[in-house]
Amino acid sequence: MKTKKKQMQDSFSFQPFKDLKRIMENRKAQGGAVPSSPPSSVRERKEEEMSDDELFLKAMQEVREIEEFRKIPLPERKSPPLRRRTSSDLEALRALDEIARGRRPVHLPDTQEYVEWVNPDYHGEIARKLHCGLFSVQDCLDLHGLILDEAEAEVEKFLRGSLARRLRCIKVIHGRGLRSPHGPVLKEALIRWLSGHYRRHIIAFVTARQCDGGLGALYVLLQ
Repeated sequence: MKTKKKQMQDSFSFQPFKDLKRIMENRKAQGGAVPSSPPSSVRERKEEEMSDDELFLKAMQEVREIEEFRKIPLPERKSPPLRRRTSSDLEALRALDEIARGRRPVHLPDTQEYVEWVNPDYHGEIARKLHCGLFSVQDCLDLHGLILDEAEAEVEKFLRGSLARRLRCIKVIHGRGLRSPHGPVLKEALIRWLSGHYRRHIIAFVTARQCDGGLGALYVLLQ
């Protein structure tokens, strides 16, 4: 039984330094350098009783420094040249700071969210006049809180009612979709409806002024 147990231990034991003594004696006989022995406390104690530092010291006995690596030149890293800010950069930063502090109004046509559409039967100047508030808003529809199908039904009902009442300028509040994980869904759908199915009833639509909802609303000019 003991013999079988010993055979199992020999088969499954991990003994990385089993031949270390023989290798050191051969190297000494050949005139090679023999690594300094670890402290007697490290040699005599079992691995299970050693600390991490002692195990590391024992494992590194055969390690030698490769002196050639000291001569490998390291590539010189060149820092990119510093870019000096131009007067236009400083002016843009100053404008952004004033906008953030509320000291300068945002020029909405300069933003990516600005919307402008004009029926091909009319000239483009009418969109600028519409955005500037030269047409009085006669009624308003707010789509906040509606899902897409509900919003489409409300837009159709609102447009039909506005045309029946012969209104000229209306406003539709669609929001900016800032809290939506899918972006401004209602805004994109509204633009698609107005420039598609209902375009025969519309002269132009454009982003509202800041005081009227700004990037979250559209002025719509009806025929």
